Amino acid sequence: MTKKRYSNMDAVEKKISWKELRQWRKERRRKQKDLSFVVPSAESVDTDFLRRNRTETCIVWIGHSTFLIQYKGLNIITDPVWANRMGLEKRLSAPGIPIGEMPEIDVVLISHSHYDHLDFPSVRKLKGNPVYAVPAGLGGKFEAKRLKGAVEFEWWETRTVGTVEFAFVPAQHWTRRTLHDTNTSHWGGWVIRDAGDREPFAPCIYFAGDSGYFRGFREIGRRFSVDVALMPIGAYEPEWFMSMQHVSPEEAVQAFMDVGAHLFIPMHYGAFRLADDTPKEALDRLHAAWRNRGLDPARLRVLKLGEIFFPQPSLTPAARR
Repeated sequence: MTKKRYSNMDAVEKKISWKELRQWRKERRRKQKDLSFVVPSAESVDTDFLRRNRTETCIVWIGHSTFLIQYKGLNIITDPVWANRMGLEKRLSAPGIPIGEMPEIDVVLISHSHYDHLDFPSVRKLKGNPVYAVPAGLGGKFEAKRLKGAVEFEWWETRTVGTVEFAFVPAQHWTRRTLHDTNTSHWGGWVIRDAGDREPFAPCIYFAGDSGYFRGFREIGRRFSVDVALMPIGAYEPEWFMSMQHVSPEEAVQAFMDVGAHLFIPMHYGAFRLADDTPKEALDRLHAAWRNRGLDPARLRVLKLGEIFFPQPSLTPAARR
């Protein structure tokens, strides 16, 4: 039986040749990078509060693309990865909260199947009996791991859990976990928004997953009034090799503007050395791009690992439209 293969908008493809891989490896060996900078962690994390909280909206960066989002009574995890290694590379910074200290999880959002976004040992260790919201084509891998509750989404499909709506939205990327399953499941981002009366305050949150820069960001902004954007900024160097699948910090700022969000929280940096850029380079370029665009510094929030952030209505006017 022929497996379905998924594709990007405008049929943009990631084609990797052995020649390109050799060129990248050759370039990497010549580069001298300062890896001394480590993403800072919060001095303390009130995990007792996180286990009790079912009323206040907050966002906690665990690391890389993993966030705990407490929203309208739900505990939501994005792309759960607590792994100490990614391939041969050791993790650069510890997760913001040890997995054993996490609260019970209600919903797990998966952007795509790459190992740095879906770590099944981490998924198994999560407490609770969550719904696994996964891209189309990925449910079978959850079944094979005997993980029940996987619900597949196509692009633009929405479903509601309690009073919270989850929408799966496009990204420009690709997937593979084995030699034979390239693009047999889809990829994308997630929009989380209040399906009820918006009281108490509940911002519309966009989790971008992994993506190169593409016209889909503008379409997401057209369809949703996004307040908070969780945007990737790392794994972009060399850009001649990575640009199809990973935005640069400058492209992340443009994508943020395309989406029309009010608050930018960076992610996808500092945990694993997936490309040649360093966490400090990614942050430095992000701040430079922000200044060059003349954007309000208050609209950029760089979280510490484990920091509990409470979005405020005063910072997110789109939520009140």
